Amino acid sequence: MSKEKLCIFRNLFYNIRMRTLDTSVISDCVYRLAGKAGITLTPACLAALERAKKSETGAAHFALDTLLRNAGTAQENHMPACQDTGMAVVLLELGQDVHLTGMPLADAVNDGVRRAYADGYFRKSICDPLTRVNTGDNTPAHLHTEIVPGERVNVTFLPKGFGSENMSRLYMLTPSEGRAGIVNAIVETVRLAGSRPCPPVYVGVGIGGAFDSCAFLAKKALTRDVGTRNARTDVASIEEEALEKINALGIGAQGFGGRVTALGVACEIAPTHIAGLPVAVNIQCHCIRCEKESL
Repeated sequence: MSKEKLCIFRNLFYNIRMRTLDTSVISDCVYRLAGKAGITLTPACLAALERAKKSETGAAHFALDTLLRNAGTAQENHMPACQDTGMAVVLLELGQDVHLTGMPLADAVNDGVRRAYADGYFRKSICDPLTRVNTGDNTPAHLHTEIVPGERVNVTFLPKGFGSENMSRLYMLTPSEGRAGIVNAIVETVRLAGSRPCPPVYVGVGIGGAFDSCAFLAKKALTRDVGTRNARTDVASIEEEALEKINALGIGAQGFGGRVTALGVACEIAPTHIAGLPVAVNIQCHCIRCEKESL
């Protein structure tokens, strides 16, 4: 068989077995998700804020009512829900049976972000860390990709504001500190943050992995709906205990005091080294914006 015929046969074989997807489709998906996320809080977030409002009185009740009215106004008028429209965090679950064509994947994601932030009149917040020169279009996005079974591409867009991001912490605990050390790290992070991350907060926690992957687990946890629990009962119990202790701090909505300092705690877990117990705590403000789509 000639080299040319072999190439044609190989292409036909892969086209039969694999789904072909042009990355412009991913770019358009990121554009849609970013445009919606900039103006809309998640339904689970709105429901949690409503529950918190009903449980509070005085200044905390007023603060929560104001936050909810702000969210409603933003959605009705197609305006940003917060002036900090965030760093664009994009999580892609890429099916191993998908063959991508077109522009490079990162370029496609950045193209979607660039167009969405321009058309939505969202603040462009990304700059060089030393010169502080703004990139002008909120790119590059913070892109995470994971190869998964199947022929679907799952896209998650999380605009991450830095008032809350700056309050996040990473702990390299020793194994002997165990469960109690994990809970203490979570609660300490929120206590030290005080009112600065615009509470009531949502707390994403990574347990295990390594220095870098632990932080990603914490970020990934924030893409879960508020109020959901980890499938592992031992991890879910950490979520519940940490939430109870955080809300006992009395920081309250916007720092006015009250029963609700956090709307939820979400933990993700991964195996780690026998000598370590990494714990990352990623704080999200009350303005939880996260959109997902499957292609």
